[in-house]
Amino acid sequence: MAHDLHGAEDFYGAVLGWDFRPTRLGAEFSVGLLDGAPVAGIGALAGSLAMPVEWTPYFAVDDADATGARILERSATVAVGPLRFGTGRAAVAADRDGAVFGIWEGASIPDWDIGRDKTPAWLELRTRDAFEAAIFYAEVLDWACERSGCCQVAYEDDHVVLRRHGDAVARITGGALEAAPDSRVRARWHVHFYVPDIDHAVEKALELGGAAASRPPGTNGFAQEVTLRDPEGALFTVSARVGGRAAGTDGRPVAMDPGLARHGGSSAQIA
Repeated sequence: MAHDLHGAEDFYGAVLGWDFRPTRLGAEFSVGLLDGAPVAGIGALAGSLAMPVEWTPYFAVDDADATGARILERSATVAVGPLRFGTGRAAVAADRDGAVFGIWEGASIPDWDIGRDKTPAWLELRTRDAFEAAIFYAEVLDWACERSGCCQVAYEDDHVVLRRHGDAVARITGGALEAAPDSRVRARWHVHFYVPDIDHAVEKALELGGAAASRPPGTNGFAQEVTLRDPEGALFTVSARVGGRAAGTDGRPVAMDPGLARHGGSSAQIA
């Protein structure tokens, strides 16, 4: 979500190589395309709304009302919805540590696998307690179920990793549980996008009013990545492919979200 939709289109078009087309949701929404394939959605915030500009994952569910009830039952928050949008229904929620995410009931893009082809690279939840968060999302979104196609949840290299068909699609990273919460740092979902040239992406971002929030010195052992901030403050990471695909800290393919993906019994979309 952005205050300046056209400014966001110009920025992400130059940095990530996206083109844009309108959607059935009206003039305030557009879809970012990479070589004709949908990657992410951008929507315009009303000027009167005091909401942060940020990337948010939307996890597709079979029943938005039932999922919303499960969120509330676990002492989390449903802030908006479920409301009808175009071909489906959506709600915006926050988990118990305040990380914002959405749920989507309705049509999604078929055969959209995070971490492959033109899709985003991967999703990361940065939170206080990775295990507690993994249990919450597994219960709410029906991860680790017994049905065919569901995601598997595992502990790998000090992270909780969500896998589908053997490929990592998301990672949950925890912090120091014994430390007092830092008011300047909030739990959040973070998105990683593929780019063919890290230096070109950073150069374009700086040229158009963005900033480099963190930049490791070259390759981190598996993949080169840089965290950027767009002109309105939204954080995202650009990641190079390794061997033709993106890699996480464990060197295996991972995935993330502003687009649509299938997570277990659910799909997901990024906006």
